[in-house]
Amino acid sequence: MAIYAVTYTYAENSTEARDQHRPAHREYLDKLSDAGVNLCSGPFGPDDAPGALLLFRADSAADALAHTEPDPFRTEGVVSDVSVREWIPVLGPLVKEF
Repeated sequence: MAIYAVTYTYAENSTEARDQHRPAHREYLDKLSDAGVNLCSGPFGPDDAPGALLLFRADSAADALAHTEPDPFRTEGVVSDVSVREWIPVLGPLVKEF
């Protein structure tokens, strides 16, 4: 399995919706973590464009994308764009994890 960097771009004016759906979103990602799919995830900092980075273990980019489809942030329209790229860790402490 490969590792994929999944990037969410949050929809404009979605702060209230993110707050509302965050518990279900995190519960969903926790289940993916328990299954070994979600390796790490979190939002970008407050000075960056609203969005998040998720590192997924998957067989393909299509599979990584498919894991995002049931995410409440996606089903509730909080995410306006999703991108998926394979990521190959080479140096640093995370390499041991992958």
